[in-house]
Amino acid sequence: MRKYDVFVIGSGMSGMTVANKCASKGLKVGITDELPYGGTCALRGCDPKKVIIGATEVRDFSQRLKGNGIDTVPKINWEDIMAFKQSFVDAMPPKIEKGYKNKDIDTYHTSAQFLSNNTLQVGDEVIEADKIVIASGAKPRILDFEGSEHALSSTDFLNLKELPQSLLFIGGGYIAFEFAHIAARAGAEVTIVHRGKNPLENFEQDIVKHLVEATKNLGVNLILETEVTGIEKTEKGYNVKGNKNGKEITFTTKTVFNSAGRPPAIFDLDLEKANISYSKKGIEVNKYLQSTSNPNVYAAGDSADTQGLPLTPVAVLEGHVLASNLIKGNKKEVSYPPMPTVVFALPTMASVGLTEKQVKAEGIKYKVNYKSAEDWFNAKRLNVPEYAFKTIIDEETQTILGAHLIGPNAEEVINIFAMAIKTKIKLDEIRAMIFTYPTMASDIPHML
Repeated sequence: MRKYDVFVIGSGMSGMTVANKCASKGLKVGITDELPYGGTCALRGCDPKKVIIGATEVRDFSQRLKGNGIDTVPKINWEDIMAFKQSFVDAMPPKIEKGYKNKDIDTYHTSAQFLSNNTLQVGDEVIEADKIVIASGAKPRILDFEGSEHALSSTDFLNLKELPQSLLFIGGGYIAFEFAHIAARAGAEVTIVHRGKNPLENFEQDIVKHLVEATKNLGVNLILETEVTGIEKTEKGYNVKGNKNGKEITFTTKTVFNSAGRPPAIFDLDLEKANISYSKKGIEVNKYLQSTSNPNVYAAGDSADTQGLPLTPVAVLEGHVLASNLIKGNKKEVSYPPMPTVVFALPTMASVGLTEKQVKAEGIKYKVNYKSAEDWFNAKRLNVPEYAFKTIIDEETQTILGAHLIGPNAEEVINIFAMAIKTKIKLDEIRAMIFTYPTMASDIPHML
């Protein structure tokens, strides 16, 4: 049996943060991951996705300015962009492992299961640790219908050597929209099948409708209120069966992807053997990110049931808080600043703070500024058809409660709104600021 002060399950951003911080303070640390070190964001999510999106951004910009200074719209070379993406992915695991070795962190490359409150089976080893950290992240939701094994994952999409002629995405969340926009701009026929009335349910729906319109204009077939009930393999691809209001419909496609959500990757850890309370949302933790039922166990990132959104910066924040509590005892409570989130489609959609629905539920007296801004100079100079905003203002304090944007550079502008919400800066102070012009940020005072 090997013994550690801290043993971490998962080498994503939260697990990596905990391991490195604890080791730097002299604790004996071990870490394991059944997948290559780096986690979802660096290897199978946001980083490689954003590299691929770079090529589609060039094509999109060229299409918008064709005839206005641009004569030729470039084609996307799928093989080249995949090779460029892979150069980032391949470099990450050895870099991370080298960093662990330099800090004398023991590394394992296998799954882990609990044996008792403070012991684990890690491959052939039995591990005992004073504190065990669950930072195993999330994984694709298991689909429960006939033929579900034919559906590929988001990881598979990011590793496609060739882009199929047609693709179908099951689920209408951010993964489906981001990948649908990539595939459509690269020349594929794309369908999204979503069981709900509205896609992207957690976002401000007044802004979502602009993305829906842009998605349809791109040629993506968006099917709503349809439950996928089966996948049948054929000689030429797949038949995807769906139920829409009691009527069976069938879609034909070359490839099917499961984009129906990502639950926490905790259900194969034998948590019951360690008396660890959990729900479908993750490990139940207190304000110190400690298990509510087993004081030897802590959790962070997508595997923990917290108020934090499933975002990389949130995982890092939780990792720092958790590590501090392991090192100094439970003294630091997790506290979340405004958490901006983005759907990296084109146009980009971004959100921070409260939606109008949430503000109503809290009984706050508020004012809404909602407008399509396609006739503003910034939209015209970039020739974008979708540019809109919805800001929600606290009428009593004259501060921003929420901001929801769609349009060029929304992923950058939203950070300014996040800082404004965090600092509770008054509207008059924002209006009095000097912004560089003409930039997308210079539109902010007019959104208030």
